[in-house]
Amino acid sequence: MPKTYTTVQGDTWDTIAKTVYGKEANIGILMAANFPLLDVFMFDAGETVVVPELPEDTTDDTTPEWRTET
Repeated sequence: MPKTYTTVQGDTWDTIAKTVYGKEANIGILMAANFPLLDVFMFDAGETVVVPELPEDTTDDTTPEWRTET
């Protein structure tokens, strides 16, 4: 069974991504798994959001340090 997150009043896609993945950059993965909710900008309390596993890290070791997130 996939993991889920139950929203609190005022959650947005970026705050949910930050909460469940630790960074807002993963918002696209979260949104892609929740197509029926894409029209929601700010969530009411009690909505169920599917939280897929993150894909394996595909960071290229040749990426300059200044271009990577810290």
